[in-house]
Amino acid sequence: MPDATTSETPPTEAPAATAKTIPPREAAVEALMRLAAEQPWNDIEIGDIAREAGLSLAEFRELFPSKGAVLGGLSRIIDRAVLEGDTSDLADEPSRERLFDVLMRRLDAMTPYKDALRRISYALRGDPLSMLALNGVALNSHRFMLAAAGINTEGPLGRLKLQGVVIAFARTVEVWLDDDDPALARTMARLDKEIRNGERFMERADDARRLTAPFLALGRSLLERGNRSRRGRPPEDTRNEDAGNPLGGDPAAAI
Repeated sequence: MPDATTSETPPTEAPAATAKTIPPREAAVEALMRLAAEQPWNDIEIGDIAREAGLSLAEFRELFPSKGAVLGGLSRIIDRAVLEGDTSDLADEPSRERLFDVLMRRLDAMTPYKDALRRISYALRGDPLSMLALNGVALNSHRFMLAAAGINTEGPLGRLKLQGVVIAFARTVEVWLDDDDPALARTMARLDKEIRNGERFMERADDARRLTAPFLALGRSLLERGNRSRRGRPPEDTRNEDAGNPLGGDPAAAI
């Protein structure tokens, strides 16, 4: 007779925990960050990244053209982490405070990769071509950071503002990489200083724009007058000019 305390039905085994999967692009980025935290940047090969991410070289090639492109992929992950955050509480703050908060959120999102970024930063400081490429990546990212802070980046002054924020943040990151204080006092002080310096520079640039506006307006007037004069030429002259213009007479094609 079976023991009354024993169930005749065998216990059901708990299902095995399903490993968390992430998209292949993110897997490659995370793999690169793990490798970069442990070994020199210049020792990491694309095959190492593919193996670490559990990808074949063919799969890796479909995702990224180079190791540097994987590093650029990290910037997109950081962008998304910042942009998905709620910034509605910043709406009534001055632009300086909004930008400070957004950039501190960016540093928070970068924190899990700090060891890797420190080693990468030291390795790339003597590589001007890589730094130039990373500047392009940073411009794209910080365009969205400024948008999150409600700051305009259109027009000549907007582009100047955008490049200025990229430089200011890069200088702040240099301090952040060596700032082991959980409160990040040195980092916050440097970011505040860089933003204030940027504000003063933009004020001077705006003053210069207002001073030169009459001369620019005169130049545009003379240019338009010259264009009207050329439009009055016989058709064959116009055809000859267009034939010699690789842009087909459309200056926007050069942008």
